[in-house]
Amino acid sequence: MSRYLSAQSGHELLDEMKLLSGRTIEERRKHARITQRQLAGTIGIGARWIREIEAGNPRSTIDLHIKCAAALGLPVSYLLVPLLFMESDMKFPVGFIVDHFAGLKDHTIKCIGDYYLETLGKQVRPAGDHPPSAAGT
Repeated sequence: MSRYLSAQSGHELLDEMKLLSGRTIEERRKHARITQRQLAGTIGIGARWIREIEAGNPRSTIDLHIKCAAALGLPVSYLLVPLLFMESDMKFPVGFIVDHFAGLKDHTIKCIGDYYLETLGKQVRPAGDHPPSAAGT
């Protein structure tokens, strides 16, 4: 299967999100050298469900994905950033979450904050008023 996921692939968005989440959970679990049985015991489910979650089984529930993620030290936001891409029919590299997620999360928060401040600034300025330029003109 491709290293990219896209809503264009024919999967429902939620099913695709579970597939991406399952792969991420599996990669993080293996990186931490935790067995499926150990992870299952930590969150109180059977090892079979961990296999189903990691395989992206559409019958798995999002709350189980979140419990697995929390047990592995993954923030819940690992589900949300790729979802933005999927909703826009854009590709998102599966391995990026495990390798670069902290930086991506910080950058995403900064972008949202900057956008909010810019929008707020436009709302409180009188019509036709422009902010001063960086050169002071």
